[in-house]
Amino acid sequence: MKRLAIIFSRLIWLVPTLLGLIALVFTISHVIPADPVRVIAGEQATAEQIAALRTKLGFDRPLWEQFLAYIGKVAQGDLGMSLFSQRPITEDLMARLPATLELGIAAVFLAVFVGVPLGVVSALFRNSPLDHAVRVVSVSGLAIASFWLAMELQLLFSMKLAWTPLSGRIDGFPPEPRSGFMTIDAIADRDWEALFSALRHLALPTLTLALPAAAQLVRLTRAGVLEVINSNHVLYQRAMGYPERVIVWKYVLRAAMTATVTQIGLIFGVYVLAGAIVVETVFDWPGIGLFAVNSILRSDYNGIVGFTIWAGLIFILVNLIVDLVHSFVDPRIVR
Repeated sequence: MKRLAIIFSRLIWLVPTLLGLIALVFTISHVIPADPVRVIAGEQATAEQIAALRTKLGFDRPLWEQFLAYIGKVAQGDLGMSLFSQRPITEDLMARLPATLELGIAAVFLAVFVGVPLGVVSALFRNSPLDHAVRVVSVSGLAIASFWLAMELQLLFSMKLAWTPLSGRIDGFPPEPRSGFMTIDAIADRDWEALFSALRHLALPTLTLALPAAAQLVRLTRAGVLEVINSNHVLYQRAMGYPERVIVWKYVLRAAMTATVTQIGLIFGVYVLAGAIVVETVFDWPGIGLFAVNSILRSDYNGIVGFTIWAGLIFILVNLIVDLVHSFVDPRIVR
């Protein structure tokens, strides 16, 4: 029942959170100086043609009327039409979402696989040269700008060593689309050449996104392990003669991971969703991050707000999943 209450509380906050996001982004995107009507109409359009197009698109109405009309459409599941592709925003986002999810999930798995063990080792060898080295690397990972790291990785591995492609998701014809994930679809087709190509394309964007996320996990895991390892119940288990490896992996790590698991949702939103906007642009990765950048550059208001809604939904759902996982890791919160 407690887990159902967690789900219900998150769903209650879903509507006001999305309304706030829509209102903020809708207002900002409509008060910027750029005029998408003139861009769509073209340089040769007359004033009468521009005025007619502005009326057709509804940009001649007051901002509050445009906002209420848009909210009414969103309530019906209609995010509007792209001003440039002339396709429904939902279709554009659905076509690009698998690319972003594939990249994001791979980055999170790599960050957890690297960050958690390094955080544990750093805490167990506190103030040792290894601990200092891990802390320096983690701080550097948080300080390095994603766009700079992405370009440096491209320069080294793509242009100098020629180990990885410079951009895109796959070479040649993609496998038959089933899930939208290139790697999974290639495995389903048993197309090992396509799988190898997809993994090569995935490597650098994943590494770029995973580095700051792993650095944050190192810090959180280290702090959690240090807090638990000095607690009274761990001292009691040592006094009882339990082996150190049992104490660390069975008791310390589980207790320390509660804070880390809670932060994974935040890490996914801050480092993966936000970072994907930059990384997908640098690597020309056809996800919703690149869609957002193109929408901003073209002043495609519907595209900007549509991306915001989808990003907000993904972030809320990820946090809901993290809360449920947290309830299993730490059963005390559902008692």
